[in-house]
Amino acid sequence: MKKILLVLMLFTNVLFSQNSNNTCEILNKINALIQEEHIRPKLVDDSLSVFVFDNLINELDPSRNIFFKSEYDDLANKYRTNLDDLILSDHCDFLEDITSVYKNGLLRTKTVLEKIQKEPIDYTKQDTIRFYKKSFAFYLKKEDLEKVWTKKIRYQILDEIAESSDNLDSLKTNFKSIELKSKNLIVANEICRINTLLETNTKQEEKLYNFFCTYFDPHTAYFSDDSKTSFVASLSKEHLSLGMTVSLNEKNEIIIAELDPNGPAYQTGQIKKGDQIVSISNQKESLQVSCASLESISTMILSEANKNITLTLKRNSGKSFDVNIEKQVMKDEDNSVFSFIIGKDSKIGYIKIPSFYADLDGNSRKGCADDVAREVMKLERDNIKGLVIDLIDNGGGSMEEAIKLAGMFIDYGPLSIVVDNKELQSVINDPYKGLIYKGPIVILVNSNTASASEFFSSILQDYNRALLLGSNTLGKATMQTILSLDETKNTDFLKITINKFYRVTGKSHQYVGVKPDVVLPEFYEGVYQKESDFPTAIKNDSIQTSIKFRPYVKRALIDKLAKNSSTRLADNYFFNNIKKINQKIDQLVNTPKAEIPMTLDAIFKQKKIVNSLWKEINTFNDENNPLDVYNSTVNQFLLGVYPNEKTINQYQINNLKTNPYLNEAVNVINEFNAMK
Repeated sequence: MKKILLVLMLFTNVLFSQNSNNTCEILNKINALIQEEHIRPKLVDDSLSVFVFDNLINELDPSRNIFFKSEYDDLANKYRTNLDDLILSDHCDFLEDITSVYKNGLLRTKTVLEKIQKEPIDYTKQDTIRFYKKSFAFYLKKEDLEKVWTKKIRYQILDEIAESSDNLDSLKTNFKSIELKSKNLIVANEICRINTLLETNTKQEEKLYNFFCTYFDPHTAYFSDDSKTSFVASLSKEHLSLGMTVSLNEKNEIIIAELDPNGPAYQTGQIKKGDQIVSISNQKESLQVSCASLESISTMILSEANKNITLTLKRNSGKSFDVNIEKQVMKDEDNSVFSFIIGKDSKIGYIKIPSFYADLDGNSRKGCADDVAREVMKLERDNIKGLVIDLIDNGGGSMEEAIKLAGMFIDYGPLSIVVDNKELQSVINDPYKGLIYKGPIVILVNSNTASASEFFSSILQDYNRALLLGSNTLGKATMQTILSLDETKNTDFLKITINKFYRVTGKSHQYVGVKPDVVLPEFYEGVYQKESDFPTAIKNDSIQTSIKFRPYVKRALIDKLAKNSSTRLADNYFFNNIKKINQKIDQLVNTPKAEIPMTLDAIFKQKKIVNSLWKEINTFNDENNPLDVYNSTVNQFLLGVYPNEKTINQYQINNLKTNPYLNEAVNVINEFNAMK
């Protein structure tokens, strides 16, 4: 028996050693590529070690209820400032050590939860709870484990009960029966979540690789072959899809929100809008939705590798049933340009660009720039007198598409200056001579306008070709490319930041964002994460340049239009109330919370405040007269040919009719035309 045990131990050690060697090999390949190609390479030193260790531990135990303080201290003493030395010397078994301690923590937590599941919780015991916005110190002691988890479960139960009704008296009257049901569900979900973490095939290696990458900047990342395929597909107008959208209902259950009549989910004939997704399987592993992370669920649904998905569904709390779906290549509405005309008299064109998607095969002309050109041509046939380009929530995409699109609206000249890691400057010039549209343009931007969309909007702003209206953009002015770590294998890849781009003025919006000509508030603007919120973001700077360019109109005209717009909106009901609501959101999200008693009364009161604010946001409407939004003549004809598009088309029209940002953009263009 001892001989068998010894063989097993040796075999296990060999496996660990192989895993460790492979981990170090990939990390050192990542580092070699970064040192050679990255725009701002940094040394692999103690600073990197602390960053990687802290992020890895925070990822494993964000709520500080898995690791004991003694375990954390032991791991920190061994690794927090030593990961750099271990990686460079090919000793990456530290990850096995950290993972082993973590899994032991999960197992003992599961034992405690199983005990809590069997015993009643004392709700009369006086206690308080406090929520922290940022990571806090590890504090958990062995003797406090059950107490900490009982407190967490107690709060979750009271929170669930408070959410279930607006009648506090009724909740108190029926507390016993509601509590039993809530407790069983909540504890079962926590145990299920831990089982999922213990059984999942997802390894910690990818997280380690990515934390190593993001030390250099937030946009450098490791890709496995699967994650690279999914990322590339996300930039495309068409990709494998189930043909459905999902959402969270009031019980935080994932339900089918919409079904595309042309999609594979609808064509099964078994799925209906409102069905609850209980579990998802890709034939290799299954995820119970109630206890899996949204990230893992999203990955399984969206991964291009998972061509066949089995959904376990429940309808109206009835019996569960399985549906197998084979994904089909479908048009992605989030990667599709669309257009409308505003006003029968003013006739202002409107084009929404959700992202800078690309024709990655290079031969189908399905990229964003060509699609915008087609929409402009359709609008021009109806003799539009101005154009609004909507880049709100456009997170970027293909820089090549952004360059092509900017060139279509600039007559000729330089678009941007690109700097590489050797400080060499090169000028990106307009790839086309002439313009596809000569009239006035307003571009709508917000906090989520990022990367390629910032690049495009900043060019048109510098050329005085468009007036920018909205809120400050994200602040990403860097370019990435995807490189293979080993071209003989092509199984591991690096998305790496290789260039920084500057405006034709020599300035950059990196870290600070593009400031619109007319600054308007938006909901949640104090909550949205900006480039400057990332600790490793590349800082802002500027360069000296002598390049010449010819503005479209004089800056004084843009400034005058912007000033008049700001004056016009000074007493605007909608925007002034957004500012007031944002103050409440900031108070709720960003202000340190006071301790609250662990009682149904206190938690119900807290829930009522949150729900009241949420209702205020969702029911808040613009008081302006509805805009007259309609399809161009060409698009009206196309709707007759493709009637399945009518539902989404009407949904888009309804959203635009009361859009206050669009309303003001129309006002600006009308004023510009009146000045001519």
